[in-house]
Amino acid sequence: MKVFNTLTRTKEEFKPLTEGKVRMYVCGPTVYNYIHIGNARSAIAFDTIRRYLEYRGYDVTYVSNFTDVDDKMINQARADGITVGELADKYINAFMADTGALNIEPATVNPRATENIPEIIAFIAKLIENGYAYEVNGDVYYRAKKFAHYGELSDQNIAELETGASQHVNDEELAVKEDPIDFALWKAQKLSDEISWESPWGQGRPGWHIECSVMSTKYLGETFDIHGGGQDLQFPHHENEIAQSEAKTGKKFVNYWLHNGFVTVGQNDEKMSKSLGNFVTVHELLQHVDARSLRFFMASTQYRRPIRYTEENLVEAGNVLQRMQNTLDDIAYRLNDSTTSVSSPNLATRLDAALEQFTTVMDDDFNVQNGLTVVYGMLRHINQEITKAQVDKEQLTRFVTEFKKIMLIFGIEFKDQDTHLDAQVADLLWQRDAARDEKNFAKSDEIREQLKEMGIVIEDTPQGTRWKRIDD
Repeated sequence: MKVFNTLTRTKEEFKPLTEGKVRMYVCGPTVYNYIHIGNARSAIAFDTIRRYLEYRGYDVTYVSNFTDVDDKMINQARADGITVGELADKYINAFMADTGALNIEPATVNPRATENIPEIIAFIAKLIENGYAYEVNGDVYYRAKKFAHYGELSDQNIAELETGASQHVNDEELAVKEDPIDFALWKAQKLSDEISWESPWGQGRPGWHIECSVMSTKYLGETFDIHGGGQDLQFPHHENEIAQSEAKTGKKFVNYWLHNGFVTVGQNDEKMSKSLGNFVTVHELLQHVDARSLRFFMASTQYRRPIRYTEENLVEAGNVLQRMQNTLDDIAYRLNDSTTSVSSPNLATRLDAALEQFTTVMDDDFNVQNGLTVVYGMLRHINQEITKAQVDKEQLTRFVTEFKKIMLIFGIEFKDQDTHLDAQVADLLWQRDAARDEKNFAKSDEIREQLKEMGIVIEDTPQGTRWKRIDD
């Protein structure tokens, strides 16, 4: 298996630190509002990666945090007239509801910044002790240039960073920082109503970047396998995480850095974000869009590629899923209808080859688009197989099992067809078949309408009459 490591900008052979186990951290949301589909893209992309690793037999420990204290949260809580904790609880519950609807597996741990304040303070104190951080008037800053590898993850030039930072940092901060690119580890309380904790540097709260260093190493160890997040987090967030963590431990922080592409909107492919005001929240979208269609639309593009959001693309994703469901229903009908089974070595061989090919292409940096191409090819072949007079029940059953396992990687589950009929419906179907045999088409049509009123639609096929519940 190979993954694209952002740090080296190359595909590398994936070798976890512990054989058979993967330790993985993915940056979660700042919980001051409902997540938009750009946020959901990251959650879905890394859930798909996690599911594929599990499909390949790995035991995955998956940690994803909640940033539940920062400037945005303080301002929003103040505007809403509630506490920061109440705001966090509201939107964490909303996040869990939205991601649950999208069939995103719950994380092994969802740590919150506010639940790790003692660990954050101890981490910062160690950085000060190691000479990588300094305190000014209750604020604590990290000496970015002291870390020799600063800028490597995002491929940034330090001199350019320094120039850019000096243009964006306010005069008050410039006056106290040793260098414009230094970043905050701890922020002193500015107003009496701000949430804060006692620390060696006075009342204050953690900066944004420090929490992920603390919580990832707390739950996954000082070095772990995969760190994921959106491309927009490469700098400064992930760059700062590396600097903090390695300055404290003296060890490599993460072996593989994975970053997902943006969701774009419009003809100019503008990045979707709250700051640009061009976002759609998952909460709003799920009021009128099928959650499975949204999940499949987002999961069916390789994680590093951008996704263009359009309603047409969502509709097409739903259509694809319906065609897949139709195939499964057709298989269920043939398995139930066929009284005999024939052996089809060709089908068995093709299924073996397809499963091997699926793994091969997915092992190439989780290439879901090529993986789905394999799936679509197999579906076309299966649709041909089930039109034959006799079918290989064993291989069709095997296909259904393997197909459902594969589609679970994409977070998609399919319902089994209800093959149970009550006595009245079964009798009407028998009467209709008898009427058709007698070429009494008027009676046949009458029974068809009667069945429709009972919630049963029927279809005449070369293999006999099929039925389906209207609400299926």
